[in-house]
Amino acid sequence: MGKAVERIKFRAELGDIDRVRTVLRRALERWGVDEEDGFKIELSLYEICINIILYAYPGARGHIDVRLWTERNRFHLEVRDTGVPFDPRSLAPPDIRDNIRKGKKGGLGVYLVRTLMDGFTYKREKDANVLTVTKTLRPRKSSAAS
Repeated sequence: MGKAVERIKFRAELGDIDRVRTVLRRALERWGVDEEDGFKIELSLYEICINIILYAYPGARGHIDVRLWTERNRFHLEVRDTGVPFDPRSLAPPDIRDNIRKGKKGGLGVYLVRTLMDGFTYKREKDANVLTVTKTLRPRKSSAAS
């Protein structure tokens, strides 16, 4: 699986998302992740966490466990929750034009993650949803002038 270099466990509550984003941003900066790749990773993590917060724990409180690591030129993001089972692979891609015409809100989080990242896997492990997404990172830009 690779070496996990960052782990964040937090309550599945909207108020905790900023703390998670701060930890992610620091890790991306420390690892020298390109700004555009970093934006895609951050937006993906945000969308995943929002979906868990809004839907995984109906009538209950829960937690989200996030692990981040890089391996060669790939960034890995693993998100675990013990909420209701949900396999994002089961969702068909949304009809964005139809959603806009009908004024539908939401329903784009999984689509965004699929679009912004290079791959994802899902498994139900014991009592947890485990979603792992990956992003192939751009080569680091040299700061030295040519």
